[in-house]
Amino acid sequence: MSAFRTTPFRRTLVAAALLCATAGAAVAETGNPRVNQLGYIPAGPKIAVYATNGNAPLQWELRRGNTALASGQTVPFGRDGASGENLHHIDLSEFDESADNLTLHVGSDQSYPFAVDENLFSGVLYDSLKYFYHNRSGIRIETRFTGGGNSSYAANSRWARPAGHLNQGANRGDENVQCWPGTCNYSLNVTKGWYDAGDHGKYVVNGGISVWKLLNMYERALHLGSNAAAFADGTLNIPESGNGVPDILDEVRWQMDFMLSMQVPEGQPKAGMAHHKVHDIGWTGLPLAPHEDGNERALVPPSTTATLNLAATGAQCARLWKNIDSAYANRCLTAAQTAWEAAKRNPNDLYHGGYDDGGGAYGDGNAADEFYWAAAELYITTGDERYLQTINTYQVNRIDFGWPDTELPGLMSLAVVPAPHTTSLRGSAQRKIAEIADNHVNTINSVGYLVPTSQHEYYWGSNNVMANKLFLVGLAYDFTDDRRYGDAFGKALDYLFGRNALSFSFVSGHGENALKQPHHRFWTGALNGNYPWLPPGALAGGPNTGLEDGVSQAALGGCGARPATCYVDKIDAWSTNEITINWNGALAWVLAFYNDYAGAAEGGPVSPPPDTDTPPDNETPTDPPPPTSGGPVQCEYVVSNEWNVGFTAAVRIINNGSEPVQDWSLEWRYDDGTEITNIWNAKLSGNDPYRATDVGWNAVVQPGQTMEFGFQANKGNGPAQVPTVNGAVCQ
Repeated sequence: MSAFRTTPFRRTLVAAALLCATAGAAVAETGNPRVNQLGYIPAGPKIAVYATNGNAPLQWELRRGNTALASGQTVPFGRDGASGENLHHIDLSEFDESADNLTLHVGSDQSYPFAVDENLFSGVLYDSLKYFYHNRSGIRIETRFTGGGNSSYAANSRWARPAGHLNQGANRGDENVQCWPGTCNYSLNVTKGWYDAGDHGKYVVNGGISVWKLLNMYERALHLGSNAAAFADGTLNIPESGNGVPDILDEVRWQMDFMLSMQVPEGQPKAGMAHHKVHDIGWTGLPLAPHEDGNERALVPPSTTATLNLAATGAQCARLWKNIDSAYANRCLTAAQTAWEAAKRNPNDLYHGGYDDGGGAYGDGNAADEFYWAAAELYITTGDERYLQTINTYQVNRIDFGWPDTELPGLMSLAVVPAPHTTSLRGSAQRKIAEIADNHVNTINSVGYLVPTSQHEYYWGSNNVMANKLFLVGLAYDFTDDRRYGDAFGKALDYLFGRNALSFSFVSGHGENALKQPHHRFWTGALNGNYPWLPPGALAGGPNTGLEDGVSQAALGGCGARPATCYVDKIDAWSTNEITINWNGALAWVLAFYNDYAGAAEGGPVSPPPDTDTPPDNETPTDPPPPTSGGPVQCEYVVSNEWNVGFTAAVRIINNGSEPVQDWSLEWRYDDGTEITNIWNAKLSGNDPYRATDVGWNAVVQPGQTMEFGFQANKGNGPAQVPTVNGAVCQ
């Protein structure tokens, strides 16, 4: 175990032992109490954690410089299984003033500095998205695009580099990559894409889940969030900025182009399948910029899971580019449908290794979850009922997800993206997500460091596992407006920025004690002064009891009894300190959600989720009436589930105009005594006529956006009734 980790732990014990007897003589520790070193939003939860041997409440004080701003007593928690520490919690939530350079004190111990500000997580969001430009393949990384936009840092020539893998030595360039020797007789141009992690490999499987995370982040902003303009043209300062297309879509397109290029050409064996990956034949060392890599590269044979990643993300691409670039949308959809049919013909072409000298395996022994995910995305996009059997016969059981386990991305897309043919599925998906989120909220509120992670879940990429779970908690808030989800989300997010057993921010450039030496071949300033240190906004993998590399083993041997401490910030500690596109995709998603929540957290009513017991999911949905018309804003009403005494329904407000719709309201009535009992994503007032208004975060419907709210009702004297909507235009 390295010195920077053992020293704080030992000093905690000393300070705790002396605090009660002679506080003035204690050795002061910085970094305990443990806080989010970036800070907190004013109206959100602000929980710090203090490690000490004692169980009696202790006095704490919040200061700015020498001025005390708040004080109170710690709340003893007890022993935390993941860290092995005895912990106290400190609740600062009542302090809701914007301030910087704050420190929290217990006796002579003090936290790292932090701030309170509503916009605190904005800069790091754009930093996390800038990560993807920095790791592009096949294009020169220009100084002018290495920072700026809405990110927290300026462009700097140290991060610029020539284009990678175009024509170096034996490599011959990614524009003409042959198949792995003895596997096929053609070559492909696969120049684009993102380098996956610390190496220079490019992988369809991990690339697929990374694309999905960023596109789902954007779809959430379109349909559930408060501001899709957060990802508008110019926000990321990338080469495509200024073309009128949201920058996030331009960035994702770079990877989507690569995935499309990995499809087996027509006329070849396995046509329509996707090659599993492309990387060097043989591992390279550090430091090594992409343009310095002269190793020969090769295409690894196709796999069913890679093919279904292409099918799923291609379907996402098709619906998002439909009104931006119809030719590209059609290309994505054709590739997705072709991939689906190819995977159906080859369901057992699973990747079990054999081509891993030079790149990660990304093997997966079960493609059933990928079939479900792809079917969900294709059904949302096309409405083609051939995908329904796969959706309806699959049982969602997991409570987390990752590149090998993709059923929840399918479920989340069904829950987020509105379409007339998915209304019933959307309601059941939202209820299932709220149910899973309840499990995670319970875990967050029951462990010492307030994360949705048990002491047995600190394995490879544990930070990503935690962040992925927060997708579900965040969406549950979106569906219900219930603050317990949003607040639990905020508590857990603090872990990534330093409120953890190491008092360490796993996000580079954000926090006084933050990630500096990730495992990466170009950002190797720790090894060679001719190479740069990493820019802000990268997320490290985090504590991992597996310790698969020698550096981690030497530094952390014996940490398994305290799994949350199994981490070291060393460049060769790749099992704990690598960085990857899918992990940064998770970081971006959770930061985008919390930025929205920061704006909504000032208040608002709490609405319960839809009743999960009453409506059966196998009822035939009632056909929606034609949308009301008469202006650029349309309203649709859809009965989704109906049973003997009740039904659930949804109302959609569709902005087809060129200007935002602000502070919308809608009135409607029934003539048979129907009674609304529960509503979500809207405030309800009145009683025949009923009146629905926004809940703050969805007050503005941007051009091209659809906003939807739903409700549950008891029937009147007949079948579920289509109400009379007052007025053709929502106003």
